[in-house]
Amino acid sequence: MDTKLYRPLLAALALALAGPLVQAQAPAAAPAAPTQELRIGVVDIQRVLRDSQPARAAQAKLEAEFSRRERELTEMATRLRTASERLEREGPTLSETDRSRRQRELVEQDREFQRQRRAFQEDLAQRRNEELAQVLERANRVVRQIFEQERYDLILQEVVFAGPRVDITRRVIDALNAGR
Repeated sequence: MDTKLYRPLLAALALALAGPLVQAQAPAAAPAAPTQELRIGVVDIQRVLRDSQPARAAQAKLEAEFSRRERELTEMATRLRTASERLEREGPTLSETDRSRRQRELVEQDREFQRQRRAFQEDLAQRRNEELAQVLERANRVVRQIFEQERYDLILQEVVFAGPRVDITRRVIDALNAGR
């Protein structure tokens, strides 16, 4: 791990954490120096991707784009299941050649179904990533605007715990919804 990348962050956090300790140990007669509070914000990007209007619009766009193919796959699976059940029921009364032929047909149909299902999943995943990347790009622009306009020292994403005082997720969602 390259610690050079994290040194400024660690220094800022160490300063923020050590500040109260240094002040508590300062002699009573020493004049208090003006302190500048470290301004930190936190964004829950998963909430942004779940609750913002651009993310919901992207999801609706994907559903519209892929609903027909999904319906076709569901119908294909139903036909395959029905043919398999019919072969199982009629199998004992069929000749060996008919049974073998129908089994081969079922195997081929299943292979085609699996191929189409994989292609569908790959296409959907690719389009989902494209749409989410656009939403993330917009969200990052909004976070950058908030960072610069409100003079934050640090804005984090993906933290374990954050209090409501530093959570700016709602403001990011509202800005995205307003079209900024």
